[in-house]
Amino acid sequence: MARIVEVADRATLTDRAPEPRGESLLLAALPVLVVAAILVAWEAWVRIAQVKAYLLPPPSAIARALAEEPMRYVEAAAVSLGAALGGLLLATVGAFALGVLMAHSRALERALYPPALLLKVMPIVAVYPLFLIWFGFGVWPRVLIAALITFFPVLVNTVIGLRSIDPQAHDFLRALHASRSQVFWLLRLPSSLPYLFAALRISVPLSLIGAVVAEFLSGASGMGQLILVANGDFDTPALFGAVIVLATLGVSLTAAISYLERRVLDWHESYRGV
Repeated sequence: MARIVEVADRATLTDRAPEPRGESLLLAALPVLVVAAILVAWEAWVRIAQVKAYLLPPPSAIARALAEEPMRYVEAAAVSLGAALGGLLLATVGAFALGVLMAHSRALERALYPPALLLKVMPIVAVYPLFLIWFGFGVWPRVLIAALITFFPVLVNTVIGLRSIDPQAHDFLRALHASRSQVFWLLRLPSSLPYLFAALRISVPLSLIGAVVAEFLSGASGMGQLILVANGDFDTPALFGAVIVLATLGVSLTAAISYLERRVLDWHESYRGV
């Protein structure tokens, strides 16, 4: 019976009509067209209404600011990106390890969940001065802030994902006398991957926010410092340029996570036939 269903599913996927090439190109170009229309309307409105550049610069002025000093933005973005990715990696490893323990023990979950929630609600502006005292003005305080702000989403999704298993598959493995480690690697971990990738898509922009906020508070090099300097100089085009660079970083990292998810989870029903 299972073999029949599998063959039927494959036939359904094989017989699925391919998407017309023109339609796929239109769907790919649609976001670009929308962004272009917004920029044209923005440029026209600023010029027609004669809005002061320090209040709202036109997109052309922002583009000039980015083109005049590109390495300034590249270097600052590299610093912030390094701190953000370092914090995200630290949070993911720590939250996953803790989530595995919590998923296998209700007692541990009840004991560890309140401290984890405390990390979630802890204000960054109150914690960061302590990190500066403990670790100095190097990169570690920024990495820890990025880890602190991304830890809880990964932890919660890890616990939910490890427990969201197929009961029939679990009973089948138990009937085969599979050990707990075998159940973990064969069933729990694959079932948790969609939840983990969802947590990463949420955490990637949060890690950038944490790194930039830490740079705000310490005046350290990076996009946060660039924004502070531009704000102090009333250089609104440079300020908007920094925001655009940060937005581009966030979108690019999220797209990379989505691509990796599609490659890893091509077996999952949410990607079948896509």
